[in-house]
Amino acid sequence: MSHQLFTLVLAPWLRMTALAFYYLIILITVIVIVRDRRDPVKALSWILVVTLLPVAGLVFYVVFGRNYRKEKIFNRKELEDLKQISRLCSQQLRELVDPEIQHIEPIEANKDIITLLLNNSKSLLTVRNKVRILNNGKAKFSELFAAIEAATSSIHLEYYIFDNDRIGKQLVDLLARKAAEGVEVRLIYDDVGSWGIKRRHARHMRAQGIKVCSFMPVVFPWLTSKLNNRNHRKIAVIDGKIGFTGGINIAERYLKGTKFGPWRDTHLKIEGDAVNMLQAIFITDWYFVSGKELLADDKYFPRSRIRTRSPMQIAASGPDSDWASIMQAFFAAINKAEKSIYISTPYFLPNQAILTALKVAALSGIDVRIILPHRSDSKVVYWATRSYIGEMLDAGIKVYFFCKGFNHSKVMIIDDNFCSVGSANMDIRSFEDNFEVSAIMYDPKLAEELTGYFMQDIDNSAIVSPQAWHARSRLHAMYESVARLMSPLL
Repeated sequence: MSHQLFTLVLAPWLRMTALAFYYLIILITVIVIVRDRRDPVKALSWILVVTLLPVAGLVFYVVFGRNYRKEKIFNRKELEDLKQISRLCSQQLRELVDPEIQHIEPIEANKDIITLLLNNSKSLLTVRNKVRILNNGKAKFSELFAAIEAATSSIHLEYYIFDNDRIGKQLVDLLARKAAEGVEVRLIYDDVGSWGIKRRHARHMRAQGIKVCSFMPVVFPWLTSKLNNRNHRKIAVIDGKIGFTGGINIAERYLKGTKFGPWRDTHLKIEGDAVNMLQAIFITDWYFVSGKELLADDKYFPRSRIRTRSPMQIAASGPDSDWASIMQAFFAAINKAEKSIYISTPYFLPNQAILTALKVAALSGIDVRIILPHRSDSKVVYWATRSYIGEMLDAGIKVYFFCKGFNHSKVMIIDDNFCSVGSANMDIRSFEDNFEVSAIMYDPKLAEELTGYFMQDIDNSAIVSPQAWHARSRLHAMYESVARLMSPLL
């Protein structure tokens, strides 16, 4: 009798209660998404996932969908009173208001962008710098290894990918030797990008005197590699005097290439005051990953003897900041362009603001050129990137497919006096979700040199014909449309 009562009365009631509770959770989650998400497209994508995938959608949003720009992963404001950062702020602000500095032509031409980065990310202007452009892995590793070999005080490395391959092992051996000489050696690697580094490898490095921390360890890297917030930065600071940043990680593929052919990339070697800014970013990230170890000694910020003028700002962005600072700088630079906009990026998934700015520029008669890889290491991103090509061609943007290997360079050059090299791709993920760093440079000589390399890459590329593009197969067009719908969740 009691079993029949449960079957007839209680079981349906329990099912209805559970269902009502589930729908209530969905409703609350949708409300949270609507309130948190600044991008309507991404908000709608998550709403569809939550409502159309029972249980799984909720789990995916809880694990991967939270808006970290509002729910700060860590509070940078805890570090704003560090002695060295306060000293740098005073020093750079004095330089900014110096009449001698104000009348430097590229600074005057880009004063609005400089002000923007000061306000949105405290990316302070530095003027006395010496920059060397490092094309491809051979040049980067040669300079990096030489700088580490000569280090006497500290070596700070921060990479998204740190492979345990031949080049990685050579670097670890060198770092271990420097640690044995008494040099402080610290390494931050992203736990997803470098998931090939097993715990035993990290223990081996620590046993040799290398201080190693992983950024936001995860349990299922094969799942979170596309959805989680990651540290995509590439930073090296040697003795506080020499800095490196750009698109090249620590892996042999940057020397030998991949199945797509040679690896094409761009990196920077920086000496001068801008190195202090790279150091400050590393120290902030080390504070987070190490359990709040504070590197507050002035020795990490030695006074630079560089007198060469090469104005730049080091812009850092991530889900811990109030603003998407790198994206905003790109947007402002595109909008103020008068002659030309040259972009090289391996992944092109722009937000609506960047896409509209590029199309408006081209329609206004500005020479807009974009180099994309002919083949990509991500199928979904490959097809999603191609979904933007038609509308760019219609606006007069010249699109090129790089055919001589895989082009991983992340470069922007505008009007011969603005250029950017860094870790940020021209995509929503770099703009909103990942921790990124870019060197924003206001130096006509560097812009000219980067333009020369850009034109060499165009010589190794095939221009996309509007007629041929619009005649492509309908199946490919369908792939592109589906991938574009998925792109907000990548």
